[in-house]
Amino acid sequence: MEKLFQIINGCAIQDRRCQKILYEQYYGTCLKIAYRYMDTYEQAVEVTNDGFVKIFRNFGRFEIRDPERMEIVMLGWMRRIMINAAIDYRRKEKNIPETSELIPGGSDYKDDSRLSDNILLFKELICLTRELPPVYRLVFNLHVIEGYSHPEIAKMLGIMVGTSKSNLFKAKVYLQKRLASEKAAFAACLL
Repeated sequence: MEKLFQIINGCAIQDRRCQKILYEQYYGTCLKIAYRYMDTYEQAVEVTNDGFVKIFRNFGRFEIRDPERMEIVMLGWMRRIMINAAIDYRRKEKNIPETSELIPGGSDYKDDSRLSDNILLFKELICLTRELPPVYRLVFNLHVIEGYSHPEIAKMLGIMVGTSKSNLFKAKVYLQKRLASEKAAFAACLL
């Protein structure tokens, strides 16, 4: 606990040694966050490094209010910065259209979430989300994984609340169809 406190204070005064320690200790965690939003590993690495630059520039603003929870709070703060770095990357690359067509006639969505329970491990579900178009993946990750509301997502991405809801709906339709297809393929292997 004391060591982390020293690292945080060192980062706040731009101590390069402390920045290096923090970077090495939390790089993997931040890369995983960025990778959920990017198409390639290389993009995720770029976003992670951009995120760390923002973290180090703004460490002076990070406050330790509860020393017992400082790592949890710091990780939440870093996660938010990584998500924003991913969104900034998408904006810079102009990869956030307001909406795009994924499933023609995709209005036949039915909520049969029990069908997909225990079919795939979390890691496999994350792999399936990587097949989503970038805008759907962003909304899905922000809402389902990160827990942001549609108004928050709309503000972050500069889209309408209805567009956020529509993109989430389309992502769920796509994932439901892929999960059903995976289940069918698995059942065929057992025969």
